[in-house]
Amino acid sequence: MNMTGAQSMVRCLEEEDVSHIFGYPGATICPFYEALYHSESIQHILVRQEQSAAHMASGYARITGKAGVCVVTSGPGATNLITGIATAYMDSIPLVAITGQVQSYLLGRDIFQEVDITGAVSPFIKHTYLIKKAEDIPRIFKEAFHIATTGRPGPVLIDVPIDMQEAEIDFSYPEEVNIRGYKPTINGNLKQLKKVVGAIAAAERPLICVGGGAFCAKAQVQVRQLCEETKIPMVTTMMGLGVLPTSHPLNIGMIGSFGHKTANMALSQTDLLILVGARVGDRAITAPEKISSQSKTIHIDIDPAEIGKNVNPTVPLVGDLRAVLESLLAEHPISNCSHWSEYLQQEAEAEKATMPDPRPDTIQPKRLMAEIGKQITADACVVADVGQNQIWAAKYLPMRQGRFLTTGGLGTMGYALPAAIGVKIAAPEKQTIVVCGDGAFQMTNNELSTMVEQGCDVKIVLLNNRTLGMVCELQRIAKRHKFAVALPDTPDFSKLADAFGVKSRRISQDADMTEAIAEMLAYDGPYLLECVVSEAENSKVNM
Repeated sequence: MNMTGAQSMVRCLEEEDVSHIFGYPGATICPFYEALYHSESIQHILVRQEQSAAHMASGYARITGKAGVCVVTSGPGATNLITGIATAYMDSIPLVAITGQVQSYLLGRDIFQEVDITGAVSPFIKHTYLIKKAEDIPRIFKEAFHIATTGRPGPVLIDVPIDMQEAEIDFSYPEEVNIRGYKPTINGNLKQLKKVVGAIAAAERPLICVGGGAFCAKAQVQVRQLCEETKIPMVTTMMGLGVLPTSHPLNIGMIGSFGHKTANMALSQTDLLILVGARVGDRAITAPEKISSQSKTIHIDIDPAEIGKNVNPTVPLVGDLRAVLESLLAEHPISNCSHWSEYLQQEAEAEKATMPDPRPDTIQPKRLMAEIGKQITADACVVADVGQNQIWAAKYLPMRQGRFLTTGGLGTMGYALPAAIGVKIAAPEKQTIVVCGDGAFQMTNNELSTMVEQGCDVKIVLLNNRTLGMVCELQRIAKRHKFAVALPDTPDFSKLADAFGVKSRRISQDADMTEAIAEMLAYDGPYLLECVVSEAENSKVNM
């Protein structure tokens, strides 16, 4: 079937069952947009800045389990996308990013809006393509979606010169993908599985540490089954929050430099650490060499490059986490750690029950998070931004059957609002709450326009301490000068919300929290709840 390259791009997306694209048009991607206009199955969401296209696609991908798709033009459109691509790469989120490009015969001449985007993103992307022959478009799109969603998920970029979009081809979409050198391991090695079973039986103080890989592999059920059948206590990285409900007796809490005291204590005392879909980043385990020296370690991961990178495992096990855990459960591992588990449960329950006193004339953020957790639906999606707000939400907002989304690897301020829009586009029925600070909110608040335009009922909890709180806290801890972190008491966030047609309310007393949260959640439409917080609040310590 004859069609243009641009038309074939749209047909490829339709073949991959893509229903939503997040993007911003420009000159070199115009042929694609013309072809997209005629699609009856793909909805385009116009963002207000290109970085947000990647973040929205990220939120969409994390809820649907499919690759999120974003599209922008060449030059500044493509470079604005870079931070979003790097954010997805660090957190293993499947994206397919499509960029327009100048004519192929003019590449390398530094013409208007030409940027070597495939070279620019190469350090933090799973794979890139530059279309040099229009007839390669179907094969490349098929491969791009396969690479993005298999093995360790991640972003793939396809750079399409405008003359390739305008060229005519005989379209035929491949049924299969066969990429030499790319054959991700799915099933774990049986001999290694037997070693895992033996190590669990021999351990007196085993501990399961779950990361974001559990969600990437859709292995939440298997993780829970392993914990409950063996009675081994579990801790999580920030990206693993929500695998078990916060109230589950085996969920000891979040580890790391900003984690729970009991969870970190368990990490320091375990004699067998079972790493499940966790890459052992420095924020989660600050001294990995100490872990390796004091305990045995089992590391299960789909990416062989992650195993041994930060912690030397006693038993490495490469494979798809869901498949590996199903095989492990079939071996019926037995653990004798009841005293250890009961001890950690008691300590964790005591820690979770501790709540600081209210502060006069400001909102106590830990109490705020606890109250939000009480009132949201069981399957709500909480999208936290970066900074103190992220830590308070991660530690004090209890999760049940919902999702906790944030940017754990790159720590990209401004992620939460656009990601939440992506969540709401993917699952309109899912209650979606943004938790962000005044600094992060001002990085992407222009996407309020997209939120309203798309009719996204997103609830925004804005913690306003008139400062870049996390940086200010780090300066305070290090006894440095408070410098370049103060934010003036502007804008008036209520007036800003009103300008976009978003209902809002401002509170500064703990006594108003319960009723204000209830009002926000009951309102039919987007809502911004501004909470005045003291800049003296800390996230580093529990109290």
